[in-house]
Amino acid sequence: MSPQDDNSQNLTREYLANLQQKAAQEEPEIQALAKKLKKNKKKRRLDELVRELHDEAFTKINCLDCANCCKNISPIIYEKDIDRIARHLRIKPAEFTQRYLRVDDEGDYVFRNKPCPFLMPDNYCSIYSLRPRSCRDYPHTDRKNFHQILHLAVRDIYTCPAVLYIFQHLKPR
Repeated sequence: MSPQDDNSQNLTREYLANLQQKAAQEEPEIQALAKKLKKNKKKRRLDELVRELHDEAFTKINCLDCANCCKNISPIIYEKDIDRIARHLRIKPAEFTQRYLRVDDEGDYVFRNKPCPFLMPDNYCSIYSLRPRSCRDYPHTDRKNFHQILHLAVRDIYTCPAVLYIFQHLKPR
């Protein structure tokens, strides 16, 4: 293990140790910041800044030490995801849907159970190269038009240590 891996493991553990408490404590300030950022005219600058912080966060926080997203939330599963994963599993899409999915309150397919059925004990994903698009994009902090999903990012401070890190470091900037 390299010193950088060891540092990211320590920071991930530090954030995970009391993520819910930290998120709850900082949420009012983060909500206010998100409201301010939503009104800000410099959307492109926000995207650049969040992308920089995203890259920085993921040099310090290792998803494999966490896997909170896989354990606690379910991604939206699109038809293309269903077809691709079912083909890999050598089952029909209808069987995949019946076995693994349910329809949520918004009418989207999501995994039936938590944690994700493809999460292994070592926090690796058994279908990583085929994972759903929503998993590939999570936590959505490296995308354009970040201002459009600020409300989702604020919610994700309770799940993803990297998102909390990004907001903590976005405040002073």
